[in-house]
Amino acid sequence: MRGAAFPMSLSEPSIPVVILAVAAGLLAARTVIRRAYLFSPAVRRMVLETVDAALFAVVLAFVIITFVVQAFYIPSGSMEPTLRVGDRILVAKFYYRLAPIQRGDVIVFRYPLNPGKDFVKRVVGLPGDTVQLRSGVVVVNGKARPDLTPSQGDASCPQNYGPKKVDAGHLFVMGDNRCNSEDSRFFGLVPVRNVVGKAVVVYWPPHRVGLVH
Repeated sequence: MRGAAFPMSLSEPSIPVVILAVAAGLLAARTVIRRAYLFSPAVRRMVLETVDAALFAVVLAFVIITFVVQAFYIPSGSMEPTLRVGDRILVAKFYYRLAPIQRGDVIVFRYPLNPGKDFVKRVVGLPGDTVQLRSGVVVVNGKARPDLTPSQGDASCPQNYGPKKVDAGHLFVMGDNRCNSEDSRFFGLVPVRNVVGKAVVVYWPPHRVGLVH
């Protein structure tokens, strides 16, 4: 699907569920080991320390993936040239707890028509904005925004759209590859509550490493 971003993890079941299952297994193992009197106290202590360390690592992973940062894989070209097929990105899930969403931010969000899917797009319109596309150039509130228009956007993709008013509590998002992107022009506005986080860095492949702008 054009615009999707796949978590670098299992999707069914979700990785937090898998982590919680592992944690439950470790807790059960810890209980069994504590009662395993066939082993000497020294052996039990050593094994329990190992299990405790693993349990701490699992809990820490759960906290990081749930609240801090998550890796995603880019499977389509809808965000080219900013993000290319095969890019791996890190998404800061905590970012918008500290700062407001801005026009131009590249975000990962739950697809409004199927919240089980994650999409990656650029924020073009904030609540209250009026968004248009004139000959491929983004116009927000009557002003042309070259910073929100992909390189050669007006020449390579001379599309027109709008105007569209952005409702309260929603965002208007678009892919940078305007001629090959399923975005708010097609599936509508994105509820702010659907935002997973801000794409901050490409970490793979090596020649693509850098901040996401």
